[in-house]
Amino acid sequence: MTFTQLHVFATLAKVGSFSRAAAALGISQSGVSHAIKQLEAAWCVSLFSRDGAAVSLTEVGSRLLVRAQDMLQQQEALLQEAQAAQGVARGRLHIASFGATSSLRLLPQLLAAFRQAHPLVEVHIEEAVDSVVLQWLLERRVELGFVVLPDERFDTVALLEDELVAVLPAAHPLAQKASISALDFHGQPFIRTSAGSGPRVDLFLGQKGSVPNTLYRFEQLSSMMGFVAQGDALTIAARLALPAPPAGVVYRPLAPRNHRHIALAALRFDRLSPAAAAFVESTRKARKRLVME
Repeated sequence: MTFTQLHVFATLAKVGSFSRAAAALGISQSGVSHAIKQLEAAWCVSLFSRDGAAVSLTEVGSRLLVRAQDMLQQQEALLQEAQAAQGVARGRLHIASFGATSSLRLLPQLLAAFRQAHPLVEVHIEEAVDSVVLQWLLERRVELGFVVLPDERFDTVALLEDELVAVLPAAHPLAQKASISALDFHGQPFIRTSAGSGPRVDLFLGQKGSVPNTLYRFEQLSSMMGFVAQGDALTIAARLALPAPPAGVVYRPLAPRNHRHIALAALRFDRLSPAAAAFVESTRKARKRLVME
């Protein structure tokens, strides 16, 4: 077993096909296949199920991937420690973001502060919905990610408070209200989303037995905003994920207010690579200066 083989294993698990893994790694497809066969032979297990050109992890493959990701993170940490001993702060840092709130509101400010102190660290950002970010952290695919508190599985640095708001056509009768209850949405034409705030929206409505008339399901905020502006439907979204209200759209707080607390997280802060630990420390210092427009 080599770190190169583990890297091939992790890449194939991520992209789901031998051809895409080969392209991502810059090697031949047969090179990917050979590395996986060597691991399977060494471990006496089948890591992937094949379905035509696509592959997916077996049950044991999923468990071993977590171990492999941990070893790859520790390899990166070891290399960074060695470089730090030479007075050089280098390396790669992988951070998972769950959408506009963290990608547009938080990361630009946090990265600006970090890069001033650590200009040679290469930062990679991957964006996904909240549940996938959590999965990536648990599988050690990324060292750091943004989560919604509370979550006792992680070490965290609390950053800011956000809240869900009603997103309404300006001409809708509900737009005249100061705040919107769950029952106000009952029977109304509604837009649902599978994005990160979706489960929180469902919980807010379900607790009061409110059943909107779901006509549309979108993941992109731009699609949601366009349909609201035309007066076609209402929706609920996280305020910091939203732009300034466009023409024909208004935002109203929910009743009761529905807050969410966002944090930077890792499985364990005491096992981070030097680059990740430096980002956590930089974030702690920068959080008091965060500006949310």
